[in-house]
Amino acid sequence: MSLFKAIFVVPSVPVYLPFLIGGLIFVLAFFLIRFGVEQFIYSKVKIIYKNIHELKIASEFEEDELARSADLDQVTREVSEWATQNRNEIAELRERENFRREFIGNISHELKTPIFNIQGYLLTLLDGAIDDQEINRRYLKRANKSVDRMINIIEDLEVISALESDRVHINYETFDLADLVDGVFELLEDRARKKNISFKTKRDHDRPIQVRADRSKIEQVLINLIGNAVKYGNKDGHIEVRFFDMDKHILTEVNDDGIGIPPEDVPRVFERFYRVDKSRSRDAGGTGLGLSIVKHIIEAHKQTINLRSSESKGSTFSFTLKKG
Repeated sequence: MSLFKAIFVVPSVPVYLPFLIGGLIFVLAFFLIRFGVEQFIYSKVKIIYKNIHELKIASEFEEDELARSADLDQVTREVSEWATQNRNEIAELRERENFRREFIGNISHELKTPIFNIQGYLLTLLDGAIDDQEINRRYLKRANKSVDRMINIIEDLEVISALESDRVHINYETFDLADLVDGVFELLEDRARKKNISFKTKRDHDRPIQVRADRSKIEQVLINLIGNAVKYGNKDGHIEVRFFDMDKHILTEVNDDGIGIPPEDVPRVFERFYRVDKSRSRDAGGTGLGLSIVKHIIEAHKQTINLRSSESKGSTFSFTLKKG
């Protein structure tokens, strides 16, 4: 019996120990719960405080914010304009590059034709034709004609280059434009007679058509425009130059009833070397630079030139000059 007690009797535990452990657990739980509640309340109060603070700042600096908003709108517009401008500049650079390539190709082709002609004539002469006086004279004349064509191309290019770089001085003077037109008619009369083309002028009155411009350069404009009208005019056709009073300016129209120009080619006729009908235009002569020179001369006078045309019905070139 004493052995049984010795084995199964648990050593005595102090009575206050369970209360002590329970008290510690209670205190720990209390602080944990309190900390959680404080954090929860603090997070909610922080949001409220933040909103109040932002409202207060917005109230105090409302005018500044409006100004900043206006500045931001301005910056946005400037950035948008900059982007648009750069897109336009890139497109313009690409267009210029395409124009440069096309121009180089055109001038190469225009110069290649007379060079090959000269080479062919010279080779024929060197192969023995030089001993035949009739043949060598004919071929030398043809070679000389091709040389003249090359010189004309180069001279016209120099004129355009000078006009584009403002190196050509415009000698303004007052003169009778109708009288100048009559002089150009006389100059081109023989060419027109071969195709039985008649010349005519039309004006509102018999008084002189006084304009202030560079007489020699406007003569060059008229020779090009009327000369083209003869070149591409129909047999038995007519060419009419008309004058219109436009307050401070005189509008001049050169009208023909020739072959006309297709609508898709009208915007490009003033480009260098551009030909509507390339084979026919080259056979008719010319450098392909005449209309480009005309445009540059008129623009050098701070004026404009336009074209209206219909296939098989003819063309009308019109330009303005200041009254004299």
